[in-house]
Amino acid sequence: MNERETDVLVLGSGIAGLTYALKAAAHGTVAIVTKKERAVSSTNYAQGGIAAVMAPEDEPALHVRDTLVAGAGLCHTQAVLALVAEGPDRVHDLIDWGVRFSRSGDDFSFGREGGHSRRRILHAGDFTGKEIERALLQAVADHPRIDLCEDTVAIDLLVGRDHTGRPRAGGALVLDHRAGTLQTIHARVTLIATGGIGQAYRHTTNPEIATGDGVAMAARAGAAVANLEFVQFHPTALYPAEQRAFLISEAVRGEGAVLRTIEGDLLPIDHALGSLAPRDIVARHIDRYMKDSGAPHAMLDLSPIDHAEIRDRFPGILAETAARGLDILTAPIPVVPAAHYACGGVMTDGDGRTTIPGLYAAGEVACTGVHGANRLASNSLLEAVVYSHRASEQVASEIAITCRDAVVRTPPRNGSAGTGTGTLADLRGRIRDLMWEKAGIVRHTAQLEEAREELSALLGEIEAIRTVTPLEPEAVEARNLACVAELVVRCAIGRRESRGLHHNEDYPYRDNERFLRDTVIEAGGSET
Repeated sequence: MNERETDVLVLGSGIAGLTYALKAAAHGTVAIVTKKERAVSSTNYAQGGIAAVMAPEDEPALHVRDTLVAGAGLCHTQAVLALVAEGPDRVHDLIDWGVRFSRSGDDFSFGREGGHSRRRILHAGDFTGKEIERALLQAVADHPRIDLCEDTVAIDLLVGRDHTGRPRAGGALVLDHRAGTLQTIHARVTLIATGGIGQAYRHTTNPEIATGDGVAMAARAGAAVANLEFVQFHPTALYPAEQRAFLISEAVRGEGAVLRTIEGDLLPIDHALGSLAPRDIVARHIDRYMKDSGAPHAMLDLSPIDHAEIRDRFPGILAETAARGLDILTAPIPVVPAAHYACGGVMTDGDGRTTIPGLYAAGEVACTGVHGANRLASNSLLEAVVYSHRASEQVASEIAITCRDAVVRTPPRNGSAGTGTGTLADLRGRIRDLMWEKAGIVRHTAQLEEAREELSALLGEIEAIRTVTPLEPEAVEARNLACVAELVVRCAIGRRESRGLHHNEDYPYRDNERFLRDTVIEAGGSET
């Protein structure tokens, strides 16, 4: 097995991992591991933009309020205050790295999305994520102390001991799947920035790489995870939703588009903002409409928006829908909800530290406390740059600490051993169908309990296959999907109320007396 050393190891090449790497490189050598090509990330598919208080008519207090309202009582106030206060400076970092946001004359062009009381979404047309990735990847390529390793999948984290004997992260075991070789990367500091868990569901806007790798690896290594029951379903994915559904940005509704039934009536949404209500509310109303009426989808009507505005503001959506035979200038768009964003993840403090010293997390993989029970639109890119910056400020002190005897520490499995009778593709499909049917937008306790048992059996089958076949990325991903799906279900079972993105028909109301708190799964699997 090959071995190498670096001061800082970054797992993931989205906005969080790249911004962290660029800042961490001021203090030492950095290796970035990404399991696909460097530009394949959820960031690259982000259409809407990045929320920041930079418009003259906006106020920090309003952004804080909007975030707290969307979060349904579970946002960590200090985390939100830091997000809003530091956001503009982090946006200027992006601009300094070459990101070109859309402008209206000499000023930025600000969009508005669901839950926002002001226009504060900076964007680059409807290719914001792609533009951010372009600029950051160029900056990384130009940096002499950063090495970006493509087509390399992280399998598990290494954990050793520091000079006092305490557990400490020490890098990762990775697989170069082009060469088929294993490598141990020893690092003084490790950042997980592997993105989300969307591929755990049948329909998702996430890319194929979003298999929950970081959450699963961190949990196996003993890090605490939190709030994984809060999975955001984007209300408007283009129907029919394929393996990675094409997202119709919420910014379209921010410019005036409205949701309708197939018959053409306004979709009844019980909220003052109507079609611009927070995503959890809109997604549940579409889901209810589809189930009650038997309709396969709802309709998104763009007729309130001027044709010139559609062409200027949403060229990507216009091109993609046209390629599928739809003329959105003259007819509404068929839409369905799809898994979009995980508000929970690896639990961190205000500087990105996990519960394992030397291990940090940023971006969608992390649970910083910003999003609470429901993410406010376009806060995700902002959270990624703010908290990756905060984590990077700890590098100088962290790389002075040595980690000894770092190895993979995977706890023994509980549950079914499995027979390995299915293929990895079949097992992955069964996980996605199971999560969609029993742990999706609307949940029931009995179905969640069934899902937990079935996922344990599926994980056993995957482990059985892994013992008799050569190591391959598909097996790594399937194992991680089963692991993170089980964590989502366990968190959902533990929250016996309905709040934000978690809606349980058996407990349809909020219970502030018992559940105004995070759902945390500690090291060893205990729940608090």
